[in-house]
Amino acid sequence: MNWLVFTYSLPSKASSSPRVTLWRRLKRLGAIALNGVQVLPDRDDCLESFQWLVQEVRQAQGDALVMRVESFFDMGEQSIVQRFREARRDDYADLGAKVAELEKALTALGEASNALNDSDRRHAHLLDALEKLHKHYADIRQIDFFDCPDQDIIATRLKHLTQALIPPGPEVMVAPKAINAYQTVRWLTRPRPHVDRLACIWLIRRFINSAAVIRYDTVAEAGEVAFDMPEGEFQHQGNLCTFEVMVKSFGLEDAPLRILGEIVHEIDLRDGKYLHPQTSGIDALLRGWLLASFTDLELETYGIALFEGLYNDCSKRTA
Repeated sequence: MNWLVFTYSLPSKASSSPRVTLWRRLKRLGAIALNGVQVLPDRDDCLESFQWLVQEVRQAQGDALVMRVESFFDMGEQSIVQRFREARRDDYADLGAKVAELEKALTALGEASNALNDSDRRHAHLLDALEKLHKHYADIRQIDFFDCPDQDIIATRLKHLTQALIPPGPEVMVAPKAINAYQTVRWLTRPRPHVDRLACIWLIRRFINSAAVIRYDTVAEAGEVAFDMPEGEFQHQGNLCTFEVMVKSFGLEDAPLRILGEIVHEIDLRDGKYLHPQTSGIDALLRGWLLASFTDLELETYGIALFEGLYNDCSKRTA
């Protein structure tokens, strides 16, 4: 495989601030140092990151260069891959120490006999800490280019913590539906589609009928299938949002769709049941679209693009 090499120099009289800033940036990008140069795998996002660093170095009156190389003379490909994994192992170890602190705090909470209000506050504090750990884990996964084995260990511990702090609700039984029975229907939902409806629209066009007719109104016409509406065929059931109901109804429960469903669920219901680092950013983006007064068609177009990109990202992460 090919590698991207970044080399730079700053003026000898430059303050330590640019050097420290650059070192921190390289660390956040997941680069490793080999023989005095910084290395990343040859990927488009890594190349763009290095190119931005070149501009920053030159703005600081320094020199920088990015090169693409096929191999290093004195180091094989697997040796370099192992160096990346070792770097991420250190990152996971740091995160593991923080996970251990939360595990200890959770045990202490279970053993404590404090007043109810104090217990609730401590539980909320642990939830905030858990959310930060999930974000930290996602940041490491973003630069774990070669799947360090330690990622699965941390993921399992975070999963157990999440289950302990956010117990799953009762399972909701959803009647199965045949996709081929819905490939020629016309769909209806309320105007000004937001997160749940936009996700459903994407699901319809992605898995049922890419050319489906979707109308926005509050009153259904004969033959229309309404969704996310009080009298709709597909709507909230139990603690499931409409998107989750449609996914279960059509038997589309793969790992990427499960993650999408959890993100949509949290933005729509805000019950703190699921923790994903993408949630707050997607929520802010969707609220911004509503504030911008986009038309229903514009919201639909942007929503489909958003959830398609998110689905592809989740597919890659869960592969």
